[in-house]
Amino acid sequence: MSKSKIEWTEATWNPVTGCTKVSAGCKNCYAERISRRLKAMGNRNYANGFAVTEHPHMLDKPRGWRKPQRIFVNSMSDLFHPEVSFAFIREVFQTMRDADHHVYQVLTKRPERMLEYVTAYESAPLPPHIWLGTSVEQQRWRSRIDMLRRVPAAVRFLSLEPLLEDLGELNLDGIHWVIAGGESGPGARGMDAHWATNIRDACEAAAVPFFFKQWGGVNKAKTGRTLEGRTWDEMPEVPVPAARVSLAA
Repeated sequence: MSKSKIEWTEATWNPVTGCTKVSAGCKNCYAERISRRLKAMGNRNYANGFAVTEHPHMLDKPRGWRKPQRIFVNSMSDLFHPEVSFAFIREVFQTMRDADHHVYQVLTKRPERMLEYVTAYESAPLPPHIWLGTSVEQQRWRSRIDMLRRVPAAVRFLSLEPLLEDLGELNLDGIHWVIAGGESGPGARGMDAHWATNIRDACEAAAVPFFFKQWGGVNKAKTGRTLEGRTWDEMPEVPVPAARVSLAA
């Protein structure tokens, strides 16, 4: 199992690697940087560097992970990139349906393709252990939220990071969880505290769980992740499959 240091998940699963930039939030993509390093180290999953690549040999991995985990799907890619075939995406979803003792967190910057896939190939609504989300870093991309709202998922979430500006008034109808945070790593762009508190206030007003991931900056550990004196680690409350309860016992 690939343990994760990402605060809002527990493990990562990458049946697809590689991506292409679609908006300003992609400028300092950590996945691109890591992919190049892994290619240089000879990791076979990154032989193509950051080119979009499907990995059939990775499809069964979660079935073999006995301990229930929150799994970030494609932390090194975007499952709904146009170069990933719907046939392959169906296989990924089949694994998620079969290994339902895990919770799967699927995040995309392409919610229009997510909607196209789910409405065409999946029975609705999706089970509550499959969470679907989209990223928004600037006001101009708030349309992604409207698109996500149309996806027939039991749990829809937003990753509002890296925050690059105040997102303004947010409509959180049909949204079940919000993550917010600044950018970290080389070239990190700054974040204003009001951008984060405005999101937190919108979540509280809409009774939506709020998770503050980080302030960001080059030294992420130094800047921390407390907001107005506390840590915000709220998560959606969803039914737990019987299989997950049994395995956790």
